[in-house]
Amino acid sequence: MNTNTFHLGADHLTAGICLELVRGQRPMTIDATTRQKVRESSATVQRIVNKGEPVYGINTGFGPLCTTKISKEETRILQSNILQSHSVGVGEPIATEIAKIMLVLKVHSLAQGFSGIKEETLDRILWHLETDAIPVVPSQGSVGASGDLAPLSHLFLPLIGLGKVVFQGKTITTQSLFEQTGKDPLELGPKEGLALINGTQFIAAHAVKVIEKFHNVLTHADLVGSMMIEGLQGSIKPFHPALHAQRPFKGNVHVAERINHFLKGSEILEDHADCERVQDPYSLRCIPQVHGSSRNAWLHLKELVEVELNSVTDNPLVIDDKLTISGGSFHGQPLAMALDYAALAASEIGNISDRRIYLALEGNSPGVPKLLMEDTGINSGYMILQYTSAALASENKTSAFPASADSIPTSLGQEDHVSMGSISGRKALRIIDNVEKILAIELLTAAQAFEFRKPMKSGPVLEAIHATVRKVVPFAAVDRVFHDDIEKAIAIIHEKELLKVVREVRDTAKLNTDTQYQTLFETY
Repeated sequence: MNTNTFHLGADHLTAGICLELVRGQRPMTIDATTRQKVRESSATVQRIVNKGEPVYGINTGFGPLCTTKISKEETRILQSNILQSHSVGVGEPIATEIAKIMLVLKVHSLAQGFSGIKEETLDRILWHLETDAIPVVPSQGSVGASGDLAPLSHLFLPLIGLGKVVFQGKTITTQSLFEQTGKDPLELGPKEGLALINGTQFIAAHAVKVIEKFHNVLTHADLVGSMMIEGLQGSIKPFHPALHAQRPFKGNVHVAERINHFLKGSEILEDHADCERVQDPYSLRCIPQVHGSSRNAWLHLKELVEVELNSVTDNPLVIDDKLTISGGSFHGQPLAMALDYAALAASEIGNISDRRIYLALEGNSPGVPKLLMEDTGINSGYMILQYTSAALASENKTSAFPASADSIPTSLGQEDHVSMGSISGRKALRIIDNVEKILAIELLTAAQAFEFRKPMKSGPVLEAIHATVRKVVPFAAVDRVFHDDIEKAIAIIHEKELLKVVREVRDTAKLNTDTQYQTLFETY
């Protein structure tokens, strides 16, 4: 538990801090200085309304209706109407945690004092987080420009007493929530509805989850790939620092150093140090280049997301009484392209993992039987597990086409170029889920190949990793229902069990596993 209170609208937010806030691992508040900025911004909007000078979204219609003047009396009705008319999402609801991330990101953006939001409105959003009454948000319907209009509209329908929420484990209407908690709907002030639904928080929330889950995939890929190198008696030379010093991409250097640490002290490596094989197949030899490139993509996404999390992305921005700017900070392109890049990079981790699985089944490594089982014919061994990894890898490839390459004009041509970043985010998470499954299958096959190297031992890290796998998945001498093994392996990766083992071994054996780019690639 991080006891340092995070000050929304004032402190610097990262993906990791955001996840701590959402999971109740760190307290958050809006401090007095920030509240004063919020009040001043809201007062500025009210003065604009009183003057009657046309300012987009405050006293005009939206999109192609930007030239339609709205009377002072109707400005409040306008803000309620926009939430209702823009709530057009379809599809399955997004995960509750992603909806919670959206709420945190929106408060952090609005509290910076450039959106004209009322203090009362921000406090109600915080109440939803504190009460754990999280709005139900459909997953489809955003084109990722003019903000994530549809999902954000659904996210904030409960403010005006509409929509649904997940509360105490059940999905209920907001009306029912208010009856149970004694709350009443809010009356939104001028510009508030637009401020709430304009912005990139749907895309950014997905990006926060992509950063976490993709990092987990990358970390496990290095571990599982190292075990496969041992199981198939691969060479350690392709990971030599002298090689990577001549082509020092940050991700490549980091991966090579990690694998060197994992293989350190291995009897298996010593056993074939003078063998006649001079080169391994690319899926082993080029792990630093492939895994490293995907790490570079992760780093790129992390850097861009951090900028976005601390930005104001609604429209227009209220700078002061004399300057209100209608621009395009709601456009999701910066994250859309980076998420598409990350999706491709994640897909490639699954692609090379599937190749290593196939390699393990060929029976070309001394001492390792074909299909990873000695008594085949009556037994199929691990043959069909690779069918599943191939299917998952192929599915990922078909999903890797960049959503941001497309744009369909909306709003009668007023919004004639959009990012489709919401699709980029959803797609990236889907691909990463599939890669977790592929790596789980590689973990099983690597552990099986590793077994045939006994009684020789690997280094302390990989020995501990293998022992951890064997606690839940035994060696397979004959066929069994491998689906059960796969599910257990997926759980190991999903729950980060192996990473805990690595930390324990490092601390116990006093191993120095810090690499040149440790901080860069291990923190978010």
